[in-house]
Amino acid sequence: MHKPSIMVKKRLLFFLSVVTVGISGLIFRVGYIQIVQGDFLKAKAWEQQTRDRLIAPQRGTIYDRNGVPLAQNASVSTISVIHNQIQDKDKVITTLMDVLGMNYDEIKAKVDRVVALERIQSRVDKEIGDELRKRNIPGIVVDEDSKRYYPHRNLASHVLGFVGKDNQGIIGLEVKYDEYLKGMPGKILTEADAKGRDISGGIQQRIEPLPGNHLVTSIDIVIQQYAEQALEKVLQGKEAKKGSIIIMNPQNGEILAMANKPDFDLNEPFRIQDPLLQNQWSQLSQEKKADALNQMWRNFSINDTYEPGSTFKIVTSTAGLEEKAVRLNDTFSCPGYRIVADRRIRCHKVGGHGTQTFVEGVRNSCNPVFMDTAERLGAETFYKYMKLFGFHEKTGIDVPGEAVGIMHNIKKVGPVELATMSFGQSFQITPLQLIRAGAAIVNGGYLITPHFGTRIINQEGKVIKTFDYNKKQQIISKETSDAMRKILESVVSEGTGHRTYLPGYRIGGKTATSEKLPRSSRKYIASFLGFAPADDPQVMALILIDEPMGIYYGGTVAAPVIKEVFENILPYLGIEPQYTEQELKLESIGEVQIPNFVQQSLTDVKKEARALGLTLEVLGEGNLVKEQFPLPNERVNQGTKLIVYVEPQDKK
Repeated sequence: MHKPSIMVKKRLLFFLSVVTVGISGLIFRVGYIQIVQGDFLKAKAWEQQTRDRLIAPQRGTIYDRNGVPLAQNASVSTISVIHNQIQDKDKVITTLMDVLGMNYDEIKAKVDRVVALERIQSRVDKEIGDELRKRNIPGIVVDEDSKRYYPHRNLASHVLGFVGKDNQGIIGLEVKYDEYLKGMPGKILTEADAKGRDISGGIQQRIEPLPGNHLVTSIDIVIQQYAEQALEKVLQGKEAKKGSIIIMNPQNGEILAMANKPDFDLNEPFRIQDPLLQNQWSQLSQEKKADALNQMWRNFSINDTYEPGSTFKIVTSTAGLEEKAVRLNDTFSCPGYRIVADRRIRCHKVGGHGTQTFVEGVRNSCNPVFMDTAERLGAETFYKYMKLFGFHEKTGIDVPGEAVGIMHNIKKVGPVELATMSFGQSFQITPLQLIRAGAAIVNGGYLITPHFGTRIINQEGKVIKTFDYNKKQQIISKETSDAMRKILESVVSEGTGHRTYLPGYRIGGKTATSEKLPRSSRKYIASFLGFAPADDPQVMALILIDEPMGIYYGGTVAAPVIKEVFENILPYLGIEPQYTEQELKLESIGEVQIPNFVQQSLTDVKKEARALGLTLEVLGEGNLVKEQFPLPNERVNQGTKLIVYVEPQDKK
């Protein structure tokens, strides 16, 4: 028998090796497909063989601190058509026209579109969706959906924010906590052929959606309502451009209320509120419409900066005491101005305050006292405290869009810049930055983080996450904080903030009247920062009134608003009044109702003011009252100062 040659053997061996390698590779590939990629390919095959419709999850509820819903969901329906399931196109069109109230051309265009699933209308009332289900017309499908609903409409609109068509948060807490609130969509799966036709005989597989978790906030709806009502009243009475109130626990940073006016309806967030813009809306470009909406949604308590004016004097005072640059009994002279470098910088009291102690200077809000204090500190030390109080950084509040203070470069700070900064001019901060600094000044010296979110709970009410804001940095000593509380209490009891005095309560605070840029415009922001009780602060409030008409002083316009707010919320918070013996002797504490003095003669007003136990301050010249403060129908304590602005009777 002829033996194969060496060459043939080599060829056979090579061929056998190739076959072996090929079979091994094939076995490996089959194993890889079956074992490693099996689940993936199975899912892809199922995806090709099925048509799925998403089921929107229920978005989590946003609650106030007492469990009152601020944002919740309503059950609605989504109406769609599946092109390949339509048996009678005309019947589908007429039915949708009849039930949805849409026009023929709009529906026909959607029904004629050759796609797997065409959405006709979203967020339809559940009753309408149920009606379409009953009619059971091939090609029309009704899926459950949810619609975000805000039961209190405008309440805290800039804080809560709203969601878009996809049910995702757009601004405010809705976007900040979207990952917790949004949930996970479900699906309805139907087997279909290559053309998308149902081959399951109506059998569907349903994957249930997972609802979102709930957010519990620090907002107290009662306090929020008090704040908004008081703000709305003063803005209307003073015909002001806008205003804001922040009410916070200065011990832990929990924000009890944040109100901005004008606001907007959370259930109709794309409807402009400005009547002038409403009339021009159809003529505006898309860019201008977007700008107008963004401006309406802007939370100016945290998004905008301003010159704080005299409320910032509490920071200068604190820095001076902490650095021992001033003592409580140091004396200062105020002739009504200071000459700084080549500039004459005046005090708000043209004739000056004369000789006074440091405490009296704070009480009188005397500019020269603060200019002298800042000069003793020096620019570097002054800036050290600007940074310690956090004016160079965001506060860390849990809503997006926070702005940062705008300050001079320290290298460019000369004597004039330092002097004007000492009383709150020539730099800008946000209202939130100011109230945070104020909290640190009165709470023992700790810089806290303002916040709304406190915890996340699931559908059963179990806490699954608690937000921790306990990291606090002590930036001033307790001794300085104690001293500042007493000084600021005297501002209310004896100084420029006396219109916040409330019998039975120890209140501290600081007024401000900030002149807006350009100075020549003579437009002002009236503000007041107050806290109570002065010996153990549990609540702090800041109000800003932008461009009040007529009388614009912070102590006259803003301070009484905080008094009204405190009068309502302190008893609500369980802080009981503790009257002094002198206060107990007062008749009808808080029972004097202010009449409407507008258009009355000054002679008559003087008589009635005396009868009511009010002190009277007259501004202007003439005998006819054109404006008054407090406003008509407000209830105040006897002894409250009534300010009237008068003009000659024949003045047009």
